[in-house]
Amino acid sequence: MKAILLAGGKGTRLRPLTLHTPKPIVPIFQRPFLHYQIDLLKQVPDIDEVILSLNYQPRRIEEVFGDGSDAGIKIRYVVEPSPLGTGGAIRYAGESLTDSVVVFNGDVLTQIDLAAVLRLHRERRAKATIVLTPVDNPSAYGLVETDADGNIRRFLEKPKEDEITCDTINAGIYVLEPDTFDRIPKDTAWSIERSYFPSLVERGETFVAFTYRGYWIDIGTPEKYVQVHRDIMEGRYVAPPFAAGTGPVSLAPDVRVEDGATIEGPAFLDEGTVVKAGARIGPYTVLGRQCHIEEEARVRGSIVWANGRIGREAVVEDAILGRHCHVGRAATVGAGAVLGDKSVVTDWSRTRG
Repeated sequence: MKAILLAGGKGTRLRPLTLHTPKPIVPIFQRPFLHYQIDLLKQVPDIDEVILSLNYQPRRIEEVFGDGSDAGIKIRYVVEPSPLGTGGAIRYAGESLTDSVVVFNGDVLTQIDLAAVLRLHRERRAKATIVLTPVDNPSAYGLVETDADGNIRRFLEKPKEDEITCDTINAGIYVLEPDTFDRIPKDTAWSIERSYFPSLVERGETFVAFTYRGYWIDIGTPEKYVQVHRDIMEGRYVAPPFAAGTGPVSLAPDVRVEDGATIEGPAFLDEGTVVKAGARIGPYTVLGRQCHIEEEARVRGSIVWANGRIGREAVVEDAILGRHCHVGRAATVGAGAVLGDKSVVTDWSRTRG
């Protein structure tokens, strides 16, 4: 059985972080995001290969994952000749498939029991099964309405208050039968949400929902990207480096913290990072590999990717910094700031989101 990961997007909502780093390899702590999805797929013994449907900077992704040996599962790459949308990408990647296929949107982090979803799909002999998840504010989303038996009735695109009949949205996880792919035009940009799924309803085919009320998040915005780190730190999503039994501060073995520096957890410092005397690392800070925090600097609630340098007496608070960023002496990077790779904040300056 195969799984298709739709990982071809440009990560526009996460720019400038994704200008040089495709969203599938954006780091969550020390691991590329896609590792978390692959870990979930590996829990289903039937899945023996992951097909990555790519379009944006595919070589960067292949450099990280190779043939999948390090990840523990075979990985195959399918690169769209041009953006084909969610439906077109599935048709292109699944052209030769004959068995049921699991499809995952490339920006979803969850702890769903995929084996249970697959069982429901097989028990109902469905042509398609869609995972739904509840939201607090239904009017902000496209809702998916089901009947009492879990059959999909209709899709409601951002309904008005008097049109809301449910609180469940598309979670971006599906089990599909490839014999339905012929209704997706070849080599054409096509939406699975707006065209393929409605066609199943219109034809009266067995199209069922699996409603999941556990952890689910779309990491595709800076706010959600930060939230994922905090959720792992606080145990809402269970994963290394803050799995059960670990302390509030996770330090790689070769991290160097000088006398007089303070670290208040939860915090994560990756290998090769140096924190100089008098520096203060506050809660919810993530420092990537080879970061250098100078004397009396303060970093709090921020994510700093690899090779960042925070100058003496500088302040970085509630911000995200890409790779090789340099914050000069006594400069401030404030709440909501998102800096792309190799950004430089000069001495005494102030940057905010």
